[in-house]
Amino acid sequence: MNRFLAAALLGTMLSFGAVAPGFAATAATVNGVAIDDRDVAARVQLMKLEGGGSNSKALDALITEQLQLQEATRLGIQVTDQQVDDAFQQVARNVKLSTSKLTELLRANGVSDATMKSRLRAALAWQKVSEVAIRSRVQISDLQLDQAAQASLTQDMSYDYVLKEVLFITAGKNASGRTGEANKYRAAFQGCDSAVDLSLKFTDAAVRDVGRRHATQLPEAQAKELARLNVGGITKPRVTESGVSMFAVCSKTEARDTTFVKGKLRNEQGQEAFQAEAEKYLAELRQKARISR
Repeated sequence: MNRFLAAALLGTMLSFGAVAPGFAATAATVNGVAIDDRDVAARVQLMKLEGGGSNSKALDALITEQLQLQEATRLGIQVTDQQVDDAFQQVARNVKLSTSKLTELLRANGVSDATMKSRLRAALAWQKVSEVAIRSRVQISDLQLDQAAQASLTQDMSYDYVLKEVLFITAGKNASGRTGEANKYRAAFQGCDSAVDLSLKFTDAAVRDVGRRHATQLPEAQAKELARLNVGGITKPRVTESGVSMFAVCSKTEARDTTFVKGKLRNEQGQEAFQAEAEKYLAELRQKARISR
């Protein structure tokens, strides 16, 4: 789920509280669109379920959502009912419920699915606004990325490998017993050329060609262990979901490749810059809007 949608849902499965019948006074207007005190009271209840909140914070949240929806309309952006329904279904999946069970849960807390979908609609609208109007404002310097990537590349992360994985399958078997067998394999291991032949001496042991991997593509702990091995070496056994796994070093060359580090840094810095621009854009909307409260 997009980070803007995820942020809108963070910490809650609930949205506005139930609206009591009767007269509702206007709490604020946003460019002529009213937010009434029942909306505010409902949002305060939501914030209590999330850990606490006040009338002013609830009203600010509702004003923000109205600004987001209005900007989407100004840009010709539409959020369909089907998209909202899909987002609602995704929320249900995230909490391992069916949509009907989620609706029941909401109603048990005095919340209708329609009010939650209103919140989802605002989140989806802002997601689309962000992609259309904000993405182009984000600039990441390639020079800065290069410098940051080079600075982060330690000796352990400066190797290129050709690897094989040796896997002792644990399905229906004791993991500690399989680890013992893996250690016997490791003690007898004499290089990648004989890896398959050696595996045939053990039950349910398989050898898989991993291929070429740079250290920066691997988990840091694994890269550090591989850096201490020579060609023909094999890592210590570790228990995974598939079985007990070891990696054999078939080839090892020094290579200060920052491609994958730069990709990770670009993503991290891009997200930070994108979020900063989104907040700046929203602040500009709020400054220009006619808000009375």
